Amino acid sequence: MHRFLPLAALVQFIAVTPAVAQDTPDPARLKATVEKLVSFGTRHSLSSTDDPVRGIGAARRWAAGELTRISDGCGGCITSANIARSFTGPRAPNGVEIVDVLGFQQGIEPRRVIIIGAHIDSRVTDVMNATSDAPGANDNGSGVALVLEAARILSKEKFRATIVYALFSGEEQGLWGGTLLAETAKEKKWTVSAMLNNDIVGNTIGENGARVADRVRVFSEGIGAAEDLPTLQKRRQNGGEDDGPSRALAKAVDGIAGKIKGGIDVFVDRRPDRFGRGGDHSPFLALGYPAIRFTVAAENWKGQHQDVRAEKGVAYGDTVDKMDFDYLAKVTAINVATIRRLAAAPAAPSGVTISGALGYDTTVKWQLVDGATGYRVHWRRNDARDWQKSIDLPASAVTDVLKGVPVDDHFVGVSALGTDGAESLVTFAGP
Repeated sequence: MHRFLPLAALVQFIAVTPAVAQDTPDPARLKATVEKLVSFGTRHSLSSTDDPVRGIGAARRWAAGELTRISDGCGGCITSANIARSFTGPRAPNGVEIVDVLGFQQGIEPRRVIIIGAHIDSRVTDVMNATSDAPGANDNGSGVALVLEAARILSKEKFRATIVYALFSGEEQGLWGGTLLAETAKEKKWTVSAMLNNDIVGNTIGENGARVADRVRVFSEGIGAAEDLPTLQKRRQNGGEDDGPSRALAKAVDGIAGKIKGGIDVFVDRRPDRFGRGGDHSPFLALGYPAIRFTVAAENWKGQHQDVRAEKGVAYGDTVDKMDFDYLAKVTAINVATIRRLAAAPAAPSGVTISGALGYDTTVKWQLVDGATGYRVHWRRNDARDWQKSIDLPASAVTDVLKGVPVDDHFVGVSALGTDGAESLVTFAGP
C-alpha cells in the first residue's frame, strides 16, 4: 500500500520465519524497468510533477506503484511512503520540492535499518534543462531497476533488521535526496547498519571501447568524514585507516561477492567515490553512517550527462542500447546477497577494545549485542588487508585472550553472529 505517512508510524513487530527458496535477478525484468523509466521523457528534478506521463512526478508515482505491487505479492510486507522537503541552491535557484520514494520492509528491529538506494532523476548536458529528453537509462535507471528488483526478491523473506528501499530525487541538483533521507535517519534515531548506493551500474563498454564485465567498483571511505580530530588521532595511532565502518562494509561485500556462483568480482576502490565526485551515499558518510557506492568498472562519459545526439558518427546520450542487463543482474545479485546477510545478522558490536602492550598475547573485549547467538573474533598481521584468522565464541562471551598474537603486530576485530550464522560487519578494535 502506498501512503504518505509519518515515519514514526512505520514501526511494528514481525517474527522471523524460515527462509524460502531464493529467487535470482532477472535481466529481462531489469531491462523492462529501465525502458519504463526512459519512457517518462525526462526525470529532471525541476521537470513536471503533475503531468500524468512525463517528468519526475510521473516517474515517482510509477515507482511507488511498483513498490505497492511488490507489497501486494507478499501480503503487505512493504509499506511505502514519501518524504519531502524544499531545497534551494545554484541548480535550483527558485527552490524545488525534493521527494524520496521509500519502501519499508520491517524486521524484528524496526529502527535498525539496511538502506539500498538509487537516484531516480536524470539530466542532459545543461543541468538546468528540465524539458529536453533525458533518458537516464544507465544514470540512473540502472540503479532504480536494481533497487526494485532487490525488493521483489527480498520481499519473499523476513529479516531481523528493517530494509529501506530508497529512490532519491535531486541527486543531480546537489545530492538532495540522499541528504533528506540521511538527515531523516538521524532525526528518527535509526541505527543504520549499512547504506548501499547504486549509481551507474548497468554498462560494460567504456569510453575507450573496451568491455569490462568481470567486476564492479565499490567505493568506500577509510577515514570517516564525520570523525572529529581526537577520533582521527586515535585511528591514526591504532592503525585503523583501512578498517572504518564503511571500509568494513566494502570488504564484507567483496567477500560475499566471491561466494556467488557465476558472479563478478568486487573491486574495493579505497576512496569515498570517483576522484573529485560524489553520490547519494555522501550525506550518509557525513553523518557517520556506513555507506558505499556501487558503480561500473568502465564508465562511458559520452553516455553521461549528455544531450541525445550523434556527432561525427559518435552516439551521445544515456540510452538503453548502451547497457548490459546480464551484468546489471550480477551487480543486483551482490546487493541482494549483502542485504540478505546483514539484515539477518544482529548489529555490529560496539565498544571493541584491545590491550596487551609489552606482551605476546592480545586481550580483546566488547559489549553484548541484542539478539547475538555468538561472536567471531578476527585478526590479521599488520601487513595484511584482509582478516586471516578467526575464532567463534558463545553469546555470553565479552572477552577473549589471543595467545601468541602480539598486539604490536596484529589488527583485531569482532563481529556478531545470528541464529542462522549470519554475520554482522566487523568492528575494528581500538585501545
